Amino acid sequence: MKRSDIRLLQDEPACEHNDGEKSGCSRPTPGATAGGCTFDGAQISLLPIADVGHIVHGPIGCAGNSWNNRGTRATGKNLFRLGFTTDLNEQDVIMGRSEKRLLHAIKQLVEEHQPPAVFVYMTCVPALEGDDVEAICELAQKRFGIPVVNVDAAGFYGNKNLGNRIAGEVMVEKVIGSAEPPEKPLMKHDSSRKVHDIVLIGEYNIAGEFWHVSPLFEELGLRVLCCMAGDTQFHQIQTMHRADASMVVCSRAQINVARKLQENWGIPWFEGSFYGIEDTSDALRQFARLLNDEKLTQHTEEVIAREEQRVRDALKPYREKLQGKKALLYTGGVKSWSVISALAELGIHTVATGTRKSTQSDKNRITQIMGEDAVMLDEGGARRLLDVYYEHDADVMIAGGRNMYTALKAPIPFLHINQERELAYAGYEGMITMAKELCRTIESPVWEAARSSAPWDSKPEADLFEDNAVASNIKA
Repeated sequence: MKRSDIRLLQDEPACEHNDGEKSGCSRPTPGATAGGCTFDGAQISLLPIADVGHIVHGPIGCAGNSWNNRGTRATGKNLFRLGFTTDLNEQDVIMGRSEKRLLHAIKQLVEEHQPPAVFVYMTCVPALEGDDVEAICELAQKRFGIPVVNVDAAGFYGNKNLGNRIAGEVMVEKVIGSAEPPEKPLMKHDSSRKVHDIVLIGEYNIAGEFWHVSPLFEELGLRVLCCMAGDTQFHQIQTMHRADASMVVCSRAQINVARKLQENWGIPWFEGSFYGIEDTSDALRQFARLLNDEKLTQHTEEVIAREEQRVRDALKPYREKLQGKKALLYTGGVKSWSVISALAELGIHTVATGTRKSTQSDKNRITQIMGEDAVMLDEGGARRLLDVYYEHDADVMIAGGRNMYTALKAPIPFLHINQERELAYAGYEGMITMAKELCRTIESPVWEAARSSAPWDSKPEADLFEDNAVASNIKA
């Protein structure tokens, strides 16, 4: 990818960084890719497209966890769970065989799995040695008769968010608009109502979260053409241009997709979240507003009133237990502010939140919710997190898997919130799940037991002497 192309992606017109005197997102700095490089961002954005064959063109280390890369869930074909790589080694680089290995890998993948498309992810090694991956993909596309898409996102280009945008740019330029969706069906219970098509951008269906929300869309007559990229098939990505409205979910990392859908096909968009009762209701209202359908607006308010009452009734016993508790939240992106709202609805005060992978827009939202004195953690680390936890006398740490062992060694209550988790916390139903899990972990007797002294450390000295004497007699 050319430096000018990278600069254009960093100077995203729809990004809040382009307001005022300063223009453009922050440039990569040395060491910035330690928390996720460009390749990582592009890969996790597109891997949930379930029926595509995803090939990592590079050394085996770049393939990472080759089975079930994230906690995303999908129905139908699960080809995305398999990890394919060209597994480049020193001899391939020295002898110039990496391009041949890539063509052979595409051939083997197509013959054995018959995917509707193949995505090839460029990594640092082939980018540095100058592999013409675009030419190989074009040749393979002609030879095998299916789309073979080059995702040029070598890790040294920049950080994870840049990779997200590159992935979105590739989809807009090479995939979206290449097919038409099925005809709109009639509403099941009201044939006079019009069905509207919508798309979600940056929603990955982690732990099946989107399945908590999709029944609401179906009831309202909103057909989800594509959920980019959780529980998605290739042909759904192709039809995104026919949506009537779109929603950006994850940290605005793919805001360029929403902007280009609006510029090229006139599709209005907004940014929202499905974490928490109020945010879920607001997302439904925003869709109704953009679609400008009076009957839909009325139906939306009826569904919101029903679901909010149902969930708040179900949350009463948990809220009584959680009222007044304090939480340390260390995550990023949309969750850095949306989970704060969800916790507040449960009566939990957030003492600090992580913002390492958050945009300025995310930080502005945090300030709106927590106030000007909000504690934002741009850097984590075990010592830093524990210091903040004890300083504010928190009751639970809510963070990702890499911080789990920090909490377990402390030992303090911990709730897993990031992409590797097994439980879904989005939507109305997700709030009930979150409340149950928070009560379960905070009230668990294991924490008190783990923090208490061992029985032999609490015995009087005389008893310890007698125990030692008995032990000596036994040995004798």
